[in-house]
Amino acid sequence: MNPTHETFQQYIDGQFEPGSQHFESLSPATGEAWARMPAATEADVDRAVRAAHRALHAPAWQGLTATQRGKLLHRLADLIARDAPELARLETQDTGKVIRETLAQIGYVAEYYRYYGGLADKVQGAHLPVDKPDIEAYTRREPIGVVAAIVPWNSQLFLSAVKIGPALAAGCTVVLKASEEGPAPLLALARLVHEAGFPPGVLNILTGFGQDCGKALTSHPLVQRIAFTGGPETARHIVHNAAQNLAATSLELGGKSPVLVFNGVDVDSVCNGIVAGIFGASGQSCVAGSRLLVQSGVYDALMARLVARARQIRIGEPHDPATEMGPLATLKQRQHIEQVVQASIEAGATLLTGGQAPADFPLGHYYEPTILACPDARVPCVHTELFGPVLSVLKFDTEEEALALANDSAYGLASGVFTRDLAQAHRMIRQLRAGIVWVNTYRVVSPIVPFGGFGLSGLGREGGLEAVLDYTRTKSVWLNTSDAPIPDPFVMR
Repeated sequence: MNPTHETFQQYIDGQFEPGSQHFESLSPATGEAWARMPAATEADVDRAVRAAHRALHAPAWQGLTATQRGKLLHRLADLIARDAPELARLETQDTGKVIRETLAQIGYVAEYYRYYGGLADKVQGAHLPVDKPDIEAYTRREPIGVVAAIVPWNSQLFLSAVKIGPALAAGCTVVLKASEEGPAPLLALARLVHEAGFPPGVLNILTGFGQDCGKALTSHPLVQRIAFTGGPETARHIVHNAAQNLAATSLELGGKSPVLVFNGVDVDSVCNGIVAGIFGASGQSCVAGSRLLVQSGVYDALMARLVARARQIRIGEPHDPATEMGPLATLKQRQHIEQVVQASIEAGATLLTGGQAPADFPLGHYYEPTILACPDARVPCVHTELFGPVLSVLKFDTEEEALALANDSAYGLASGVFTRDLAQAHRMIRQLRAGIVWVNTYRVVSPIVPFGGFGLSGLGREGGLEAVLDYTRTKSVWLNTSDAPIPDPFVMR
C-alpha cells in the first residue's frame, strides 16, 4: 500500500478494527487510489449484528429514557456540525461531489439528528376506550429491533441520517453498511458516534461488497428492520434476502422525475430551478429532475436560456470552492451515460449541448452538462435513470398532454411544477403520480417532511414523525381493574 494513502477502520461493538480484508478507494477526480478501506466479511457482519442485538437489550441502552436517547442524538449533531469541514473534505475526496455542496449539506445533516433527538420522547402510545367494563386497554410503542441500514455512495451522510436518526430515537440499534464506492465519510462518522458516548453496539458502521457484506447483513436472522437506499436491481436482492428473516423493509430507489413548465413563468427563475435539479451534484441525486416537459409557448425562450446556462457551469476539481460541477463517482457510471446518450441520438434526440467528457479534464470521471431535445418519450434517455448530468426535454401543448408524459414512467419519486396559475398547480398536485411535488421550486428538503415515492421508486417514507413510528411496533396492553374473580369461561352469560 502507498504510505501516503489514508487508512480507515470499521466500527463494531464500540471498537475500531482494521479488518482482515481491504480494498483501495479511488478518487473520482483523478482515478487514482487515495485510501485503504476495510472490506467486511460475513463473520464481521455477524459480529456487528450480534453486538447490536446485545446492545438492544443491555441496560446501558434499554435503560435510557427516551429523553436521554434524544440528548445523545443532539450531542452527535453538535459533533457533526463541529467536524463538518473534515467530513465534507472526505466526501468530496471519495465521491467527487463539490466541496461547496458537501459543506452545505453536512451542516444541514446535523439538523436531522437534532430533529430526531427532539422526537425521541414524543413517541406515544394511546389509551383505548374499549367496550369491556373494568378493563383498561392501551398501546405502547417499542423499538422494532436491530436495523440494517444500507446507503449508496451519493450523499451518504444525509442518507444515513434519515435512517440512523429515527431508528435510534425509537430505541433501536443499527448496523450501517456504507457503500463500497466512497465510504470514507461514514467510516469517519464512527469516530463521532464513539465520542458522543453511545453505548457499544448501538451503532456499528462497516463497508464491503455484496455477498460477504450486503447479503449477510440483510438476511441475518437477528435483523428485524431493513432500510435501503439504492437501485431497483439491488432492492430485488434485498427483498429476496429479507424472506429469510421476514424483516420489515423500506426501499428508496430513485426515479426519473418530471419537471413541468407552463407558459407565463419567469424564465430565469425556472432555469435556476432546473439547473439545481439536474446539474447539482452532477445529476447524482435520486430526485434529479431529469425529464423536462415544457409548454410550447415558453419552449424556445427557456431552452435558449437553459443551454446558455449549462455552458456556463464551471467544471473543475471538486475541492476548489469555485467549482460548480465535479466528476461522476465512478467510471462505470460515465460509460453507461455515454452509451445511453449515443443510443438516444441515434433514436432521434437532438444534442443541444454537452454529450462528452470535457477535454480540459482527461483524468477522472467527468462528463459535461448535457441537454437532449427528444421527439417523443420512446427515446432511451427519457425513461432510463442515468444518475448523471443529462436532461431530456419534451415539448407539450396542453395540461392533459403534460400529465400523460409526466406519469408515463415506472418510477414515481419526485416531480416539479412551474406555473403562475394557482388552480393549475393544484390540479397538477392531485394528478401527478409521485411521492413529492415541488411547486415553483425544486430539490428542497427538510427533516420535518416525509420523503419517498411510488412504483419502482420504492416502499415507505423517510423523514418526519412517521419515520420514527416505522422503527417501532405496537404492543397492546389489557389490564383488568376489577377485584372480582374471573368468571368460568365455559358459562355463557
